Amino acid sequence: MLASPYEWQADLDTTLVVPLVALLYLFLAGRYGTTRDRAAAFGGALVLLALAFWTPIHHLGLHYLLAAHLLQNVILAEWAPLLAVLGIAPAMSRAAARLRAWRVLTQPLVALPLWLASYYTWHVPVVYDTALRHQASLIHVEHACYFGTGILVWWPLVQDVPRRFSSGFRAGYAFAAFVLAAPLGLLLALLPRAIYSYYVHAPRLWGLSPLADQELAGATMALEQAFVLFAVFAYWLRRFLIEEGAV
Repeated sequence: MLASPYEWQADLDTTLVVPLVALLYLFLAGRYGTTRDRAAAFGGALVLLALAFWTPIHHLGLHYLLAAHLLQNVILAEWAPLLAVLGIAPAMSRAAARLRAWRVLTQPLVALPLWLASYYTWHVPVVYDTALRHQASLIHVEHACYFGTGILVWWPLVQDVPRRFSSGFRAGYAFAAFVLAAPLGLLLALLPRAIYSYYVHAPRLWGLSPLADQELAGATMALEQAFVLFAVFAYWLRRFLIEEGAV
């Protein structure tokens, strides 16, 4: 029997991971230095991870509502990685850039496809349902993929090492991410039937049918991506226009 939908539930893995990530950042900050603003950004990423895993969002998403699970996915794949990358100081970036693998993975033509592949693959119905039915193992792989590829996709937009891209390139990159990711949320919002059997058979909350839950999830995801990615695109486009003397 399931506990209350609004239970504050934290599994052992994430209870250990979030503090370990905080300790790793403190170690790197002590070794390479950082600024108050960057530390605050990284702290914001940790707060988002805590919200995603230690609040009722986690329990609702794993047992009741697709909308709650997609909110958790968005936090892991976009919001928390963006703040985490903003929190990386230049000296930390230069240390990471010494690793050939990191230089390859943060290339835009590698990072963006990996992020998109993670998003789309984990949302294939059979994959999504299987992960939810194996919450002791596979669901953690899903979450790690979201966060890891999220770090990669934001890196070229925020960091100048191992390569500094022009403002125009970054604007185009952000726009491409928005255009290529948006169809997933729109598709979920517009499909005429619920496609995830796990949530079709889940206990209902708030009077939402499985289809209404899916429509809410898809619309929320699409609007969030429109806001975040388009805002980043607008920032770099404005920088580009200022540099070109057009503003």
